[in-house]
Amino acid sequence: MTEQASAPDASDTTTPAPTTLWVERTGTRRYTGKSSRGAEVLVGSESVDGVFTPGELMKIALAACSGMSSDLPLSRRLGDSYDAKVRVSGAADRENETYPQLDEVLELDLSELDEAARQRLLTTVERAIDRVCTVGRTLKAGAKVTLTFDIDE
Repeated sequence: MTEQASAPDASDTTTPAPTTLWVERTGTRRYTGKSSRGAEVLVGSESVDGVFTPGELMKIALAACSGMSSDLPLSRRLGDSYDAKVRVSGAADRENETYPQLDEVLELDLSELDEAARQRLLTTVERAIDRVCTVGRTLKAGAKVTLTFDIDE
């Protein structure tokens, strides 16, 4: 089944149409994730080269969300061309099929700031991530997940 997003209302210039997301099966334990905005990502088992596992995508989403949430306070203080990398890790608990802990490390060069300025900036960044990183907030809160079936008969 392929989902398609409806065309946005041309008179509505303030709110973009919601993005529709889906995956399509391309082989045994292989899928292509797609969005109505034209993005694609390859998803599959850990044994398959060139794909992300679903767990890896969740971790990348968390790291990207933290990076994007920290972008405004960091660019205000460090300039638009600052370099940052957010590393994320966390081993799966295969008995329970969960990730009991995810660890992020935000790598920054703050060598031009004194200790007090560095601490103020890091506090501001941490607050920004805690306030606006939807992925992190969702994982911390524990989201309700539902599944329904659309069956061709």
